Amino acid sequence: MSGNVIAESIPKLLDGAALTVELVAIALAIGIVLAVPLALARVSGRLWLNGPVYGYVFFFRGTPLLVQIFLIYYGLSQFETVREGPLWPILREPYWCAIIAFTLNTAAYTAEIIRGGIQGVPHGEIEAARALGMSRLLVLRRIILPRAFRLALPAYGNEIIILLKASALASTITLLDLTGVARTIIARTYMPIELFAMAGAIYLVITFMITRAIKALEHRLSPHTRPPRPA
Repeated sequence: MSGNVIAESIPKLLDGAALTVELVAIALAIGIVLAVPLALARVSGRLWLNGPVYGYVFFFRGTPLLVQIFLIYYGLSQFETVREGPLWPILREPYWCAIIAFTLNTAAYTAEIIRGGIQGVPHGEIEAARALGMSRLLVLRRIILPRAFRLALPAYGNEIIILLKASALASTITLLDLTGVARTIIARTYMPIELFAMAGAIYLVITFMITRAIKALEHRLSPHTRPPRPA
């Protein structure tokens, strides 16, 4: 084991970790924006809304993320109309293809998480809001969605961690994320155990920070679960 090689690898691994966090953060931000209307379509009761969304969710939950990445990065480039289209400057870049794949994947999972949260909102709260004269849109904005987000937060925290770990697949399309940097250094130094152990430790640190942030957010959004303060 070479201490110099490990010390020199740490800054490069941290740079790869920064790209990993960037990919995951962008995908999560766009994914949750997409997931809310998808979840509302799922609970709408209208077949023309629920049907296509169900097909989308079923596809992205039922196929491996690696296959989805390959279909977007390698598959779309096989079509001449895509290569000559206005989106080709984006679709030819592995960075954007990874973000698109991660976003579509997490949006499908998050939509189902939010749908479960919406369906878990007590019906009595909705009826009470309607009895106060709130419109359907106001009930949705002030009662249903905030309550659904609180109910869905633990499951959504798991989705964030799952996406973080799945982001290692970005290295398969030449992106130098945390795993990609580790593989590149290993190919040069032949030190797989040390490098992958360091990469795993960085993933653990990021996961720990995510779990603490989710726990703090749960605590803040659920004041009714806190023990009463002594008088």
